[in-house]
Amino acid sequence: MDMQLLIVLIIIGFAAGFTSGMVGIGGGLVIVPALVYFLAFSQHQAQGNSLALLLFPVGILGVINYYKKGYVDFRFAALLAIGFVAGSYLGSRFALSLPQDTVKKIFAVLMIVLAVKMLFFDKK
Repeated sequence: MDMQLLIVLIIIGFAAGFTSGMVGIGGGLVIVPALVYFLAFSQHQAQGNSLALLLFPVGILGVINYYKKGYVDFRFAALLAIGFVAGSYLGSRFALSLPQDTVKKIFAVLMIVLAVKMLFFDKK
């Protein structure tokens, strides 16, 4: 694993942690699309590694299934988790400093942007 990949994985984990701490989302809405679009992971690889970073207790059975098919790399999941922990702490601190209505709007805009990207600008 090269240094660039290591840094990108930690940044993705941080972004997911930050949004999770800020608006309560992370894995499915941030990590999966980021791994697919920025690192060219297959959808299965992205989902498997996203579940692996949340392994205990939430996704253990799902991780086992993805791992058996070869879609989980625990090194990637560990790096994503490192970024996620730091990001979730900072994201929650940031969100708690904002009015509730602002956080709600940030959450809604993020979901719309991701939906539009997936619906209309996804690579074939």
